[in-house]
Amino acid sequence: MAAPDRINDLLAVPNPVDGDVRHARRSRRSKGFVAGLVVGALLLVGGGGAAAYFGYRMSLDNNVEKLDPFAELDPTTRPSTEPVEGPTAPVNVLVLGSDSRISAGDPNAWEAGAQRTDAIMLVHLSADRQTAAAISIPRDSWVPIPGYGEAKINAAFSYGGPSLMIQTVENLTGVRIDHFAVTDFESFTTLTDSLGGVEITVPDGSGGSVRQAMTGEEALAFTRERYALANGDFGRVQRQQAWMRAIVAKVNNNRRDPLKMTRFFDAVTSSVAVDKELTIDAMQELFDSARDISTNEITFMTVPYSGTGRSADGQSIVELDRATFDPLMQAVAKDELPDFLAANPDAMDVLPAVVQ
Repeated sequence: MAAPDRINDLLAVPNPVDGDVRHARRSRRSKGFVAGLVVGALLLVGGGGAAAYFGYRMSLDNNVEKLDPFAELDPTTRPSTEPVEGPTAPVNVLVLGSDSRISAGDPNAWEAGAQRTDAIMLVHLSADRQTAAAISIPRDSWVPIPGYGEAKINAAFSYGGPSLMIQTVENLTGVRIDHFAVTDFESFTTLTDSLGGVEITVPDGSGGSVRQAMTGEEALAFTRERYALANGDFGRVQRQQAWMRAIVAKVNNNRRDPLKMTRFFDAVTSSVAVDKELTIDAMQELFDSARDISTNEITFMTVPYSGTGRSADGQSIVELDRATFDPLMQAVAKDELPDFLAANPDAMDVLPAVVQ
């Protein structure tokens, strides 16, 4: 297949001979957000041929720090996977935002207690590749941590790194984690600026709302604020989700700009560490299979919680609402999340259009 045809195939862009191109592009404008993440690399095919394309892919793969967090886990104690009847299986990715990606650029140089994680998100992609969800777990959630007793969930990352964090989340949720990714918060600045900034809808102070343009530094400050928010850490979680939604939208809108997307790919791959199985090839296969999911088909939510409280030793903690949390996670594990959300619309803390 010629390189330009490969681009059209992966981006789901109709060939001009196939009909009304302008109408088709309008109808697909909100589609392919995942495929949009690899557009910069794909566009190099048309300009430089397959050699440049594969060379760039190798460069991106070399940028990414690799981990093997699943090696230390006992496979007999991990959640089982549901039988898969279709051509693809659901995928669950544990994504962390940390104050430092791993340790001085070396993912193997783990130092217990030296890292924290301020953002914890379980990303679920349905087997039919029609829906996706990003489910945030507040960092102060009071949960059992294997070998350490009850503590805030972000302590798992500090105590034992990615492996203990995966084990903690799997034990808590009953959901098997397929992939792991961690990025540092400073990358908020780089990723945002690589796309020329983002726009997030916020209150305008008079009961309405306004689309606020943010630079990287502004986006970082926006996502890290919590003391000035009426709902504290819960508000910060929603701000992080709003930034993520804005990034997805900006990528989708700029996916035909090779220079901007190249900068974005370089920024993404230089600021993330992933499990060793999540190679560039694996990412592209995943992206291709999910290219028809639109931004409106991604649900951003926070896990159900009953409120805040104090631990026995006086720490401020988030108490999970297990009566709703457990059925939610069962729905994720069984790949039945859309049905659960439809049946429990008022029980979920879903990201609103306007973020405080």
